[in-house]
Parts: sequence; C-alpha cells; structure tokens
Amino acid sequence: MFVGHYAPSFALRRTGGVPLWVLFLAVQFVDVLRAFLILAGVEKVRIIEGFTAASPLDLYYMPYTHSLTASIGWALALGWIGSLIWRRRGGVVIGLCVISHWILDLPVHVANLPLWGNELKVGFGLWNHPVIAFVLEAGVLLTGVAIYARHARSKVPIWIFAIVLLGIQYSNSLMPVPESARQLAVMALASYFGFAMAAWYVEKKWGQQPDTGHRWDTLHPGGG
Repeated sequence: MFVGHYAPSFALRRTGGVPLWVLFLAVQFVDVLRAFLILAGVEKVRIIEGFTAASPLDLYYMPYTHSLTASIGWALALGWIGSLIWRRRGGVVIGLCVISHWILDLPVHVANLPLWGNELKVGFGLWNHPVIAFVLEAGVLLTGVAIYARHARSKVPIWIFAIVLLGIQYSNSLMPVPESARQLAVMALASYFGFAMAAWYVEKKWGQQPDTGHRWDTLHPGGG
C-alpha cells in the first residue's frame, strides 16, 4: 500500500481540523521513521527483484516502526502531541491516521508485519496479486477523496490530485528497482515530504478552509 495510505488523511480532514499536509505525514509517519532508521542501519530491508509480483522489498526487520505494538505506541504519542496543537479531537484524528498505516498494510504485505518486536508476523499477501492490490488501493484512496471533496471549495482539482497520485502509484511499477536500501530510503523520504507539500498547496488553493473542523472547539472549549 502506498497512495492508499492517504485515504484516511482525506476522509478525516474535516473531523479534527488538522491540515491535510499534517495528516499526509501522519499516515506515513512509520514509513518516514523507517526510512531514517534504515539510513541509520537500525531497521533492515533487502531489495530482491521479483520478491513479490508488485514489490521487490523484503522488509524483514522493522520492529520499531511496523510492529502492531510499535504502531499503537507511535499513534498514542503523536496523537498526544497533536492534541496540544489541535485539541483532543485533532489529536485523536492524528492518532487514527498513524495506526491506519498498519491496518492498510495488512492486506497487501506478505507475512512481514510483526505483532510485537520482530515476532508473529502477519500479512495477507495481495502484493502477489498486483491487479487486485491496485484496485484495492485505488478504491480506498478514491473513497477518502470523495469524502474530502464534498466540502472542498473546488472539487475538480481535488480529483485531479487523486488521479495524479494513482498515476504515480502505477508508474512505480515501471521504475527501475533501487540499487540499495539507502537509495530506497532517500527516495521514500523525498516522496513523503513532496506529497505533503503538494497536499498543502492543493488544500490552500482548492481544498477545505483552514479553519474547517474547529467549530467543535468553539462550541466545546474543553475539546472532544
């Protein structure tokens, strides 16, 4: 799962008043952290062409980012930090976006998602069925975009943004396999931060108003 991870960002944008670009980073937080940990030599990935039909990545050691217990811990931590800025409801939305990454990875990954530490790994393996995986990814993303677009100032650019995301997803299957884990990590970081910047621009120009979602805080100063 790649661009499908952004579905909760779109779907929950109005709920907590957290800007779209922040939610874009929240849903990919564990992947962002994994990239830094790969660069630091802490978490490990092997690049094996043909490892699955849709991905060459053998993600064999990522206990600090992609275990279920670690994901829950990061969701709680980032949700708490977010609540200091966007109050309780915004913090809950950020936490949900963080944990959504593990949930959306589960259908597509092979059995490399640990439940805790590096133990009891799970995954349904749809990466071995790339057409089904892409249809699932597109369906999840477009559902989130449909929810977001209902309250956007201009709907057409939002849908164009979604189509561009799906185009990038498809083009990844045509790109050369990265030569090393470090190159993969750098490319991943560039894409995550680049997409967040694009989300900031799209929302500023055509998306939901910056203060959308804060009515709850106005009516209920104590938060959610």
